[in-house]
Amino acid sequence: MMNTCTLRILGCSGGIASGLRTTSLLLNESILIDAGTGVGDLTLQELKKIDHVFLTHSHLDHICSIPFIADAVGASRGKPLKIYGIYETIHALQKHLFNNVLWPDFTKIPSTQNPFVSLSRIEIGAPTQLGNINIIALPVDHSIAANAYAIESDTGALVFSGDTGSSNQFWDAVNRTIPMKKLRHLIIETSFLNAEEKLASISGHLSPKLLIQELGKLDLQVSHPDLQIWISHLKPDGGEDIMTEISHEALSFEIKPRILTRGMALQF
Repeated sequence: MMNTCTLRILGCSGGIASGLRTTSLLLNESILIDAGTGVGDLTLQELKKIDHVFLTHSHLDHICSIPFIADAVGASRGKPLKIYGIYETIHALQKHLFNNVLWPDFTKIPSTQNPFVSLSRIEIGAPTQLGNINIIALPVDHSIAANAYAIESDTGALVFSGDTGSSNQFWDAVNRTIPMKKLRHLIIETSFLNAEEKLASISGHLSPKLLIQELGKLDLQVSHPDLQIWISHLKPDGGEDIMTEISHEALSFEIKPRILTRGMALQF
């Protein structure tokens, strides 16, 4: 039996305001991709179903809900919440979050043998298999060590860039990793206006002009005929203007990027 995946968008904003939540994507009810403020809209029963959290990097807008999940449902789950990330991300959680200063060390509570949270290091390019889902960390270029994810189901694939600036390595990995004609959704960030391109480059983000340059590196031979490109991580005070600039920059591009919004569900 061929099984599809559903990715529910809990949050995809580059900041907070009324109706806006930071990056958190729920895959098939039990897997989180990043754990920003959008996790706070889940019910207690929905939180209890989450077994795995794959992080793109350790910036606060992508990890802030992890300690609250552990605190809310850790005692009633019966098994640790498993957190995945590259070495730098896991190290940051150990040193700066679960350190008994900012938050109790739930990797040792209530005991080291049966903690509320466990931390698992992943490697770029190495797949993690969870049932019929294959999750692979891809390289990106951000202001700190970070990664993207390619998620493959029986029937399709989705790529989530996380936070990134211009990165040939990312596109090389996408073009090499995704099986032919399986890429159905590409979620990619754009955080700054074209007038802020220098700031975007310094901070490891994209502007509309840089976005279209990056999309030109995608080998459309790997994409499904109905590929959708979704824009995430828009800054709250510039989102509409950023999308207007993207629409202008993409006039000659084959696939028109669309805005990703909280509450959407993508299937693949």
